[in-house]
Amino acid sequence: MKKKHGKKYLELAKQIEAGKQYSMDEAIALLKKTNPTKFDASVEVHFYLGVDPKQADQNIRTTVALPHGTGKEVRVVAFVGEEKIKEAKAAGAVEAGTEVLIEKIEGGWLEFDVAVATPDQMKNLGKIAKTIGQKGLMPNPKTGTVTMDVAKTIAEIKKGKVEVRVDKLSNLHNVFGKVSFDEAKLKDNLKAIVKAVLDSKPASSKGSYIKSLNVTTTMGPGISLEVNAATVEAKK
Repeated sequence: MKKKHGKKYLELAKQIEAGKQYSMDEAIALLKKTNPTKFDASVEVHFYLGVDPKQADQNIRTTVALPHGTGKEVRVVAFVGEEKIKEAKAAGAVEAGTEVLIEKIEGGWLEFDVAVATPDQMKNLGKIAKTIGQKGLMPNPKTGTVTMDVAKTIAEIKKGKVEVRVDKLSNLHNVFGKVSFDEAKLKDNLKAIVKAVLDSKPASSKGSYIKSLNVTTTMGPGISLEVNAATVEAKK
């Protein structure tokens, strides 16, 4: 069933020319003009990539530090031994430990956005692996969330380090700020994500790599970017 949009959405969408591909600067300016909500909406970037995620070497998963963060408070938990609990909490973890944290999650608690763990604690996560794995919350060495330097990792995540991950349909979605951010900050963040995706291009990916690139506010209309121009901007 086709989604029905409200009168305000449709009116704002008229500012976007059908079939046109915009420059980064044009798209970001339009983002701020086409937000249909009264609240400070998130802004998102959506890629469609020329990769086959079923192939291990094309299953893109990395991280990128956004220069200006996402504007969202990130709740981090840390699976660590007793000796690192204080350190993790001082760095900003909302909860730290292993046994108590596992028990809490088994009881249904999942009030966090990212989980980090020290390598020695990974073996203890078997009981909750399915629960947090299905939510995309399992610590993973590929994203730097399995580490001995827990405090540094937590601090980086809270400052704006985000995961960039392709889904099974070859799409990749990320929040890169809030409507209230000025245009220069949004552009810096968008360039950082585009560059991270470009840097992650698998050697085995043939043909067009970034097939389409769109930005939107959480509940606003999509704005298509000119891919070649965006990749040039990202490399600057």
